[in-house]
Amino acid sequence: MTAQLPAAQALTPVPPPEIAAKAYVLYDATTDQTLAEFNSHERLEPASLTKLMSAYLIFGAIENKQISLNQNVPVSVNAWKAEGSRMFIEPNKPVTVAELLKGVIVDSGNDATRALAELLAGDESNFAALMNQQAQRLGMKESHFVNSTGLPDPQHYTTAHDLSILARALVRDYPEFYKLYSTKEFTYNGIHQNNRNRLLWIDPSVDGMKTGHTDSAGYCLISSAKRTLPNKAERRLISVVLGTASDQARSQESLKLLNYGFQMFDTVKLYAKDQVISTTPIYKGEDKEVNLGVQKDLLINVPRGMSKELKATVVRKENLVAPIKAGTELGTLNVTLDKDTIAKIPLVALKDVKEAGFIGRMIDSTRLWFKKN
Repeated sequence: MTAQLPAAQALTPVPPPEIAAKAYVLYDATTDQTLAEFNSHERLEPASLTKLMSAYLIFGAIENKQISLNQNVPVSVNAWKAEGSRMFIEPNKPVTVAELLKGVIVDSGNDATRALAELLAGDESNFAALMNQQAQRLGMKESHFVNSTGLPDPQHYTTAHDLSILARALVRDYPEFYKLYSTKEFTYNGIHQNNRNRLLWIDPSVDGMKTGHTDSAGYCLISSAKRTLPNKAERRLISVVLGTASDQARSQESLKLLNYGFQMFDTVKLYAKDQVISTTPIYKGEDKEVNLGVQKDLLINVPRGMSKELKATVVRKENLVAPIKAGTELGTLNVTLDKDTIAKIPLVALKDVKEAGFIGRMIDSTRLWFKKN
């Protein structure tokens, strides 16, 4: 059982602002909660937001040592001729993987993205197959890719919901590479280009992620911001805004969502990792009870000012028998806010409990028999 956290906008008396977009999601990467959403499961074109998946695969290939940052990449005519946004790479002029990544992230270069796809998979079709496999592994069930760049195709689609999953995975799985998304400018081949994510200049807490645009998709932006809470803890929000009317609009609407998330919700730490939340009896063990807790700090968002209304109730499994390994799920923590259940969190054994000796097992077998009968 995995933690089940609520769509928190259903709990707040202050609704999200009006967002002029075809679809959006506001996601809290710290608590794994969706704070606001609209048409989040509607199938839409991702445009160059596709390049987040392309980069995710390239980051993995670097980490697995399939390719290296300093590796020279030959530029094919196919990559050189890529239409749309470009880094301006050239055939017969080798370029490094590190340079191409900046071309993908800062310039949104279709030529750079295609060159990396060809490096990793031989051609773009094979690379698209890898993209779809990775999408399934991440739980992106509403997406299908046919190219590495996001150029329009009827079979190339995703949803705001799936893109929030991808953005979170990229931040979580490749934090060192994620830092590239805060790069504001890049010069290659004598051509200087600025990052199209305007929020990097507007809001100092924004450190990524990616823009996208085609005539059919409209103007899209996935943005991520990390701010420090009054208790010194850090909180990261991710906004996905699809299908706005202009470059300026995608920035304005994204910032409205981010500010709403930071201003209208409090992040509450209910329990710390490995904190003993409850105990439960155990039979035939060297110990007579086992401590229950959570495997990571339990953080949850609640509407601002309502944290005192939170209550937690423990539901434990009964008639447990040793041996039990640490991490075994032995119960559930039901969290309620104003009588509504808003989360169900697995409770696990915090340490191993070994089996008792023969006499101890016999005594507990008798106790257990009488309890059941």
